[in-house]
Amino acid sequence: MNDMQRLRTPLTWLYAPGDRPEVVSKALSSGADVVIVDLEDAVAPHRKAYALAATVDLLADAHPVPVHVRVHTPHDIPTLAPLPGLCGLRVPKVTHATDIHRIVALAPGLALYPLLENALAVEHAFAIATAHPAVRGIALGEADLRADLGVRDDSGLDWPRSRVVVAARAAALPPPAQSVHPDIGDLDALAAGCARGRAMGFLGRAAIHPRQLPVIERSYLPTPEEVDAAREVVAAAGTGDRGALALPDGRFVDAAVVEGAHRVLALAARTA
Repeated sequence: MNDMQRLRTPLTWLYAPGDRPEVVSKALSSGADVVIVDLEDAVAPHRKAYALAATVDLLADAHPVPVHVRVHTPHDIPTLAPLPGLCGLRVPKVTHATDIHRIVALAPGLALYPLLENALAVEHAFAIATAHPAVRGIALGEADLRADLGVRDDSGLDWPRSRVVVAARAAALPPPAQSVHPDIGDLDALAAGCARGRAMGFLGRAAIHPRQLPVIERSYLPTPEEVDAAREVVAAAGTGDRGALALPDGRFVDAAVVEGAHRVLALAARTA
């Protein structure tokens, strides 16, 4: 992985089933920012052992794209942790900070991304996010959470979504990525969902098919108007004193707005 890829803010996280190496191979050349090899929900029980073995073969070498693995069980972790091609672990069904401590003991030094998939996990979101420096991000597992809560309408997940966004920010972690949109044929609904997620504070989204990637990226990249506004804020910050800053049109902005403007410009740089 080169320096540009290390610095690139990820917007697309593409899942690929671990028992289908040919699909994983296509995922690695799909343009996704991160490829997640799935050993959990995407793999039938009788294929779990094969999926693990195939993933071990895949990760024997590093890849140009960061590769994460969503594990099926903690028993998978000691086999995966030493592999040079592994950049992070997606840990499903985390409910307590103590779950993180157990994973760290199995994979010291490896980046962890807990998935919060039930009500208890959402209640413990901040504790999980701050459990250990190895935690580099948190996200919801919405399919399981939906079942756990008995939610029928998408709006029923608004509070858990906001809870995870706030917990990540409070823990000084990157904004969480949205969960997958399961209908790979309805790209309009995907775009609408991304627009709503962006408005709620998410950054990027997980995908289950390469055709979803361009929609997700377009949805999360700043508009030309947002880039122009961010440049104006940064320019004013570069010439002003600390504290509130006056823009040419008379508006005042503070340090938090300046920080947000820098994030907008960093995202815009993806297309430079």
